[in-house]
Amino acid sequence: MIWYEDEIRRLEKDVSNLQYEPETIFYGSSSIRLWTSFYEDFNQLKPVNLGFGGSTLAACVWFFERVMKYYHPKRFIIYAGDNDLGDGRHPEEVFIFFQQLVVKISKQFGNIPCYFVSLKPSISRWHMADRFKYTNNLIETEIICYNNNWHFINIFKEMIDEAGHLKSEYLVGDGLHLSESGYRLWKDIISKQIAING
Repeated sequence: MIWYEDEIRRLEKDVSNLQYEPETIFYGSSSIRLWTSFYEDFNQLKPVNLGFGGSTLAACVWFFERVMKYYHPKRFIIYAGDNDLGDGRHPEEVFIFFQQLVVKISKQFGNIPCYFVSLKPSISRWHMADRFKYTNNLIETEIICYNNNWHFINIFKEMIDEAGHLKSEYLVGDGLHLSESGYRLWKDIISKQIAING
């Protein structure tokens, strides 16, 4: 995990620049970190962007206490797992990391509303689409069984058409990261879920 050290130090430093006590944590990989309109899009939620580039769900678990020690949020949103599969991990491993993260969040923050944003489809990883769907299914089923403060946000199905093809306008030229259109979609879907569940 040493290769994330610079990014984690950045997150530790950035906390001193906030002008308010954050109420909403967004945590995860570059899909969070690269969200240029993030603070404008979620202004009413008093958010903090704790995304770090290339992060895996495994890394989110590993660095959790170190990154979260400064915060006392009212809600928590996580997007990670995409890079785990891209690195060759199996869906079941990603699922175990998710379970570990659930325990850590509960211990640190109690039963605040928590949201897992499903793994997204992408052009560069479309050959792994079945593994992405399977991972999403494992985590969604687990969240349904919890029947508590966790909620599953299915981004994957919103980024494909009725024929099951990926809507490429939601991605930039590298075929992996989100475009402005993609972020608008995410903003709308996430905001609606938070409005419903708190």
